[in-house]
Formats: sequence, C-alpha cells, structure tokens
Amino acid sequence: MKHRFISKRYWNSITTPMGESVSLFEKFDDIINFSLGDPDFNTPEPIIDLAMEDAKKGHTHYTDSYGDPELRDEITKFYKEEYGLDIKREEIMVTTSGCHAMWLVLEAILDDEDEVIIPDPYFTPYPQQIKLARGKPVFLPTYEEEMFEINVERLERLITNRTKAIIVNTPHNPTGTCYNRRTMQEIAMIAKKYDLIVIADDVYTEFSFEEPFIPMVSLGGMRERTITISSFSKNFAMTGWRIGYILAPDFIVDTVKDINENNVFTAPSVSQRAALHALRLRKKVCPPIINEIKNRMMYAYDRIKRIPKLSTLPPRGSMYMFVNIKETGLNSTEFCDLLLKEAHILTIPGIAFGECGEGFIRLALTIGVSEMEEAFNRVEKLSILNR
Repeated sequence: MKHRFISKRYWNSITTPMGESVSLFEKFDDIINFSLGDPDFNTPEPIIDLAMEDAKKGHTHYTDSYGDPELRDEITKFYKEEYGLDIKREEIMVTTSGCHAMWLVLEAILDDEDEVIIPDPYFTPYPQQIKLARGKPVFLPTYEEEMFEINVERLERLITNRTKAIIVNTPHNPTGTCYNRRTMQEIAMIAKKYDLIVIADDVYTEFSFEEPFIPMVSLGGMRERTITISSFSKNFAMTGWRIGYILAPDFIVDTVKDINENNVFTAPSVSQRAALHALRLRKKVCPPIINEIKNRMMYAYDRIKRIPKLSTLPPRGSMYMFVNIKETGLNSTEFCDLLLKEAHILTIPGIAFGECGEGFIRLALTIGVSEMEEAFNRVEKLSILNR
C-alpha cells in the first residue's frame, strides 16, 4: 500500500498466492488443502525428544555465529558419507531456514543491478529476494514438453556482462522435475565458461525418485563457484524449526556471517540441536517420510491422468504435482478459484510461479491418500471437466 510511513519499494507489493492461501483455508469447514508444502506429519519423535533433552541440558543460548560447531561437523560427515565430498567446517554457515540462507547469499554476492538467472517456473520468493539484495532477476523459460529441464542454449543467450549467478533447484519446486546428469554438467560448463556462480537450492534432495540426487558442488571444477543452500524442512519434516545451512568457499561464508550478525545473529540453538540429531538419525527417520511422499505422488498421478482435461508428467521428484489444466479453457487463477468455490479445494495457480507456470496448478501432496481420494472425487464431479 502507498503511505508516507512505508518505504516506496513496497508501495506496489502484492501478497503472493502462497501467502493468501493461509487466510483462504478458513473459508470452508471441509476444505482440502493442497497449497503449502508443509507435510501433515510431525517431525519424527526421536528428533524432538533428543532436541528437548539438549534444551534441558542448557542448549538454549546463542551459538557460535557460524552455527553450532557440533552440527557443522555433522554436516561435513554427511557430505563425506553421502557424496564423498570433503567439506570443511569453515565452509558451512547454519541459517534460520533455507529462505533466510538464500537472502543472505544474494546479499553477500550481488552488486546493484547484478543479474541472477532463474528457471521459470520458479519458487515464488526468488525474484523478490533478488530485488531485496538490489539485483535483477532474469527469467529462463522451461517447458513441459522438455520435462521442464534447462535448455542450455536458451540459458547462454540470457548471459550478459551483468550476469552474476544462476539458481538451480532440483528436485524442483513447483514442477517436480529432477535435472538429469547431462543437464547438470551443461549448466556447470556454462558457469565455468562465463565465470558465474551457481546457487544450488538443494531443499528436496531426499525426494529424487528416478535416480540418486546429484549435488552441483560435486561436479568437476564447481567446488569454487557453487553456493549450496539446504534445509531440514522437507527431508526431515521440520518446517517449523526454521533451520537450514549454506555451503560455500570460506570467504563467502565469512561475509555471510558478518551480514547475519546484523540480521538474526544466530539460528535458534534448539533447532540446531534438532538438526544435529536429524542428520545422525537420517537412515532411520527419512525412509518412512520418503516412502509416504512417493506413494502419494504415485496415487495422485494415477488419479490425475484419468480425469478429463487434466494431465501431468510422471512423478520424478519433490512433493508437488504440476497439473496441466489448459484444456479446460480457464487460466490458472480462474481454475483455482473454481476449485475453491465448487469443490472446496485449495491449490496454488501456476502463474504464481512465473509466466511459464500459466496453464498449470500446483498440488502440494502434504495430505494423506484418504483425503486425496476425497479431493479427486470432488474434482471428477466438476461440470467444466465433463462437458
């Protein structure tokens, strides 16, 4: 809104559809919510119990500015065991969520008007996060007929003298695609050719269903130019703990730490202890979460492909289905409004994720199969799909 007490940067700010969905949830008593990527199951109890024990032992104070040293050491062990990477403690910074990590990184690397390339569709906050750091978002179209993979020829055409970084998110929100090894290697080649940074948004690493997840930082020559952002929110069902981390060359981590000391200072100590135990328990607590999400993805895919005028790609990763609604003749906002009004189903329109998202809606599979069954039964009765 426009007001003399509000910065002019925010006079034209618009609440995102994801933000609006919170208020819409209260509109009907029987609403089924596919909007936000917050799973309906709680953080595994062993993580909660051990974190609470640590809190009682005194882990309720500020931690080291870079993060709990014990947690950072556990992160180094994780990358060695899972990917064979030797990450140093000095290359790790613990943050208050993955979103906070992204802002800190952008603030650390961007000069005014530096350009950051974002594959479109994209995670909704990216453009505004770039603008908050005084950068300029540049959108790289991706398309369903190409499995929403990045086309490196289109990528290369977008590069200018002001290009500083490329954001790579795989498994991908909202489309659910997982970039194959060839795509990752081609992105790495472009980054090295033009001396660019790759910001790897690695939030859904456990939800790569077709083939094992490939960290960008593991590819040849990418260690010195990759900034990895990770989070405990999805892999461990820890959205409310608000805890993530950054992997980067130590000079970038030092800069991020200095910025954060003027922001939130340190991530919550109890959340850091929970993250520590999550990593130690990952072989036990992650498989049930992954299997449940995969089962939901397969169920949703089977139901969607049998509904007239709707279609979606086979599940590859993440916890989202990006559903093509173009045959209905409605745009994504109109179709979401119809779903809410006539079926009491809350979803996010594809346009919320960029221009290439128009003609789609995103379903966050954060509810159980029985509730999804009711949702798809309602969808099948919509008159617009049966004309």
